[in-house]
Amino acid sequence: MEPRYRLPEQDELEPYQPPEPYREYEPIQPEPGWRATLRKLWAPIAAGGAALAKYGAVLFKAKFLFSIFVSFGVYLWLGGVWFAVGLIVLLFVHEMGHVIEAKHQGLDVTAPMFIPLLGAMITLRENPRDAWHEARLALAGPILGSLGAAAIYLAGVAEDSNRLKAIAFLGFFLNLFNLLPVVPLDGGRAVAALHPALWLLGLLGLGALVVLRPNPILILILVFAAMELYRRWQMRGHPAARAYYRVLPWQRAAVAVAYFGLAALLVLGMHETHVPRHF
Repeated sequence: MEPRYRLPEQDELEPYQPPEPYREYEPIQPEPGWRATLRKLWAPIAAGGAALAKYGAVLFKAKFLFSIFVSFGVYLWLGGVWFAVGLIVLLFVHEMGHVIEAKHQGLDVTAPMFIPLLGAMITLRENPRDAWHEARLALAGPILGSLGAAAIYLAGVAEDSNRLKAIAFLGFFLNLFNLLPVVPLDGGRAVAALHPALWLLGLLGLGALVVLRPNPILILILVFAAMELYRRWQMRGHPAARAYYRVLPWQRAAVAVAYFGLAALLVLGMHETHVPRHF
């Protein structure tokens, strides 16, 4: 007689499942929405507010920091975060070149002051000794600013970032524009050690640029350049002015190599960092 039942085979046995433990509570679910995010941010916001209340009166007395905040806000509105941060960094590095050289010459110099849409500037409480020292002071900004732009370009190559390359392009362009041989730009102060005729050429070139590409900033620079050129022309025969512009041949050669060599390198830098504006 056949049995009415059979034992299951080994492969038919189901694995043992332990019973689920009993719980008398519902698990706590994270609270969605902006309230949870606000609670997480409350601690750093409170800490920042306390620091601002304690040190804000001191911080906002510093014209340097205030000018950065204002300029950053303007550039942020014009071109976004990348543009604002990149431009502030480039301008700061450029101006620090002037500050370092001024300190090296023993001149009393202020911290950089940022001016929205016009860049940045430093103020000297005393003039350089002569045109040779003025040229060194003027070229120090574009030289260090160009090195800063080159560093950003190398970072863009390493990260394969078009944004960083575009910021480097902006830095090369700004430093090249600053080399225009008109005062108050750095180029105008640099060519003071070369020949006064370069001021006239720079003024005519800037005037042609204003006609071709009218721009309020270019017009403002043109007006200041014309006024400064007229002032220096009037003082051309003064003994102090003649002594000021007396430059040794090797000094004139050094300024020429630095000025025209840097301009050529900046053109190459702009060519290398030019990227399509679709990112």
